[in-house]
Amino acid sequence: MPGDILKVDCFLNHQLDVQFLLEVGKEIARLYENQNINKILTIETSGIPIAFAAAQFMNVPVVFIKKSKSGNISDNVYSSRVESFTRKTVYDAVVSKDFLGKEDNVLVIDDFLAKGHALAGIMDIINQSGAKLVGCAIAIEKGFQGGGDKLRAQGIRVDSLAIIDSMTDTSLVFRK
Repeated sequence: MPGDILKVDCFLNHQLDVQFLLEVGKEIARLYENQNINKILTIETSGIPIAFAAAQFMNVPVVFIKKSKSGNISDNVYSSRVESFTRKTVYDAVVSKDFLGKEDNVLVIDDFLAKGHALAGIMDIINQSGAKLVGCAIAIEKGFQGGGDKLRAQGIRVDSLAIIDSMTDTSLVFRK
């Protein structure tokens, strides 16, 4: 779609292909086996099904960051300002301090990685909590937007199951 938007709503972020997501979860679990992960962290909404699928194979809980503070969350939260590439908005990402702390070894899971703004906000929350970031597992990375390469250059482990190096209205070129 125009504006470097990749439409994957038929299997990933509107309608869910459950069998596909389970395979994605299994692959993420394989990539991070023996890494002593005790928590998966994602951000609502489209990261949740992928995180859920991975958690099934890793036997760890999933915590998801909310894009706004609702009435059922206390004021005892970690918070970070995040810019959304897709929605072209800035929001306060929040997670209760009850679910993330210094004893946690965290795997971040998300559906897309473009410029890395969401991951920067997630990592800010992890730093606030004192937890340890083990790595970031991404379903689809838009490599041409540089977010993943920037994070890797900082020494952060980023495993993207598909990396798109370029795209037009009619074609995708995947990184090999």
